[in-house]
Amino acid sequence: MKRYTSLVVTAFLLLIVVVAGSGYLAVADQTAADRPLREITAYTTMPAETASVLTKAYEETSGVRVNFVPLPADEVLKHLREQAHGDGGGAALVVGDSALLSRAAGEGALLPYMSEAGDQVPERFRQAEGYWIGIYYDPVVFCVNQDYLKGLMVVPDTWQALATAPQVRIGVTDFLAADASANLFLSMVAQYGDTATYDIWKKIHPKVVQYAHYLSNPVRQAGMGEVDISVAVASETLRYIHDGYPLRVIYPADGTAAQITGTGIAYKAAPADETAAKEFADWLLSDEAQLALQSNGFYFVPTNPSTLAYKGFAGKNLVLFSAALQFSPEKRHELLDKWVKEIRLQ
Repeated sequence: MKRYTSLVVTAFLLLIVVVAGSGYLAVADQTAADRPLREITAYTTMPAETASVLTKAYEETSGVRVNFVPLPADEVLKHLREQAHGDGGGAALVVGDSALLSRAAGEGALLPYMSEAGDQVPERFRQAEGYWIGIYYDPVVFCVNQDYLKGLMVVPDTWQALATAPQVRIGVTDFLAADASANLFLSMVAQYGDTATYDIWKKIHPKVVQYAHYLSNPVRQAGMGEVDISVAVASETLRYIHDGYPLRVIYPADGTAAQITGTGIAYKAAPADETAAKEFADWLLSDEAQLALQSNGFYFVPTNPSTLAYKGFAGKNLVLFSAALQFSPEKRHELLDKWVKEIRLQ
């Protein structure tokens, strides 16, 4: 009897070992399946939500994980300088706005790279020698409440028309609260000159219901009927339209500003990482990348005109300001400070 009891106990213990071993192997197999084939590091000034969507979609497609490190622009430049003047091997690429990429290229912190996809991007959305390539841009538009629009004989579709429109409630993000909003004001100064720009905003100011702190708030205000027209980024406007808000996009006929987001290959990246970074940069110019963004509520204008996403974009022929932004940090501060004192606080 003792012998049979011993055999039963032994069999039971073996069963536990087999089950535990099978579980371990299953977990190990799953862990191996989840492990990316390669990982590369990218510095970025993109919002974390946007970066997360892109890295997840790319890993599912390629097996390569892009570990985005979100940093302020000055911190990105600091790390790139250290990498360029040191032993290298840190980040493989940078994804950020064109102002940051232009500064990095000017400091010798990026490598030129021009692929077939990059070569299709219009010159205004890339650096001439390929030190950075724009992947999408987000223009400023007039976001109009549809009920307000029904009562109009003439739709304001220029900055002067908006400034002189009678009995209109306007929403806008404070120029000191968001880069895209400051970029609009400074781009207008570059395009029209400071006198004409201040004149436009002096006329708009009394009609502003609220200077918002976030880019989404003016769009929400227009959608809820709290304002009639908002000066807003297209991405937020399109997101609210897709969510069912009664809004219409008007593209300023006399031009508008846009923030360009692009990629640059970091100088002194590890050779294998550099190759992987170039492949990722090309993927960002594809329809697959745009589909991933749009599926998650991010609606930007692709810079690659060969993509279906670009061809299907209603405002692809919008007019962008042609004057380059070449203000020093000190001049930017001076222009915005003048707006605060002479317009915002009046």
